[in-house]
Amino acid sequence: MIDLHVHSTFSDGSFTPGELVAKGLDAGLTAMALTDHDGTGGLDQFLSACDEEINGRKLIGVAGVEISVDVARGTMHILGYFVNHKDFGLEESLKKIREGRKIRNGKILQKLNDLGFALTWDEVASFAGEDVVGRPHFAQAMISKGYVSSSEKAFDLYLKRGKPGYADRFRLSPEDGIKAIRGARGVAVLAHPSTLDLDSRALRSYTAKLREIGLQGIEAYYPEHSQAHVREYTALAADFDLVMTGGSDFHGSANPNMRLGVGFGSLSVPDNVVDKLLRKREQAL
Repeated sequence: MIDLHVHSTFSDGSFTPGELVAKGLDAGLTAMALTDHDGTGGLDQFLSACDEEINGRKLIGVAGVEISVDVARGTMHILGYFVNHKDFGLEESLKKIREGRKIRNGKILQKLNDLGFALTWDEVASFAGEDVVGRPHFAQAMISKGYVSSSEKAFDLYLKRGKPGYADRFRLSPEDGIKAIRGARGVAVLAHPSTLDLDSRALRSYTAKLREIGLQGIEAYYPEHSQAHVREYTALAADFDLVMTGGSDFHGSANPNMRLGVGFGSLSVPDNVVDKLLRKREQAL
């Protein structure tokens, strides 16, 4: 059992990289990818923890990242696997995104204050980990002060696109996101395609364009994907020579019903995906 989509305290997860490794082994995982949002700051800790035996077992660690890119509608993320996380070009691209987050965070805080929510930056940041502060941390701060009852309520009423507390931010173009990953010798994969909000014909056309600019995989196995989604993405993978990947998108306490490796219970990512990603990487070098 493997999980190739996991977040730590270096973005918006609630567990440190080392804690994730221990939890992954407890869950029976054999391989895990740390894919924090727009940053690779936790990868040294993660890979070091994967090298240590726990009860006679080790976890295969995959150095990953999840990059936010700009699209006209829906949400689009590009996952990078087996990246050289010390690559200068990748780090410069991620730094631009993080700077955009900082600017956006200030705007969100001001909007929420203007709406009557007495939140300070320190209160919001106290819910973040070592690196990236994002909207989930604003949601947690709002819950702690009794303004909303859940993270879902915070997003639905205030924080998601089109709501009064939302502010946009800088993102890379899809092409630049893929180039940043490929430039760091990683494998570029389209994350959770269902969030693009495209019908089947439009998604096929868009996938063809992404393939032309360097896309190498598609995240077919995902907790919120239906069997119809999986069939659709399987066909796209076959037609465009893409590796089918998957993972739980585990964040920890933000979604306590989500479990490593199995998502809501039915997720199953084939073990051989790791080898397929490595072969795809070697073909591109």
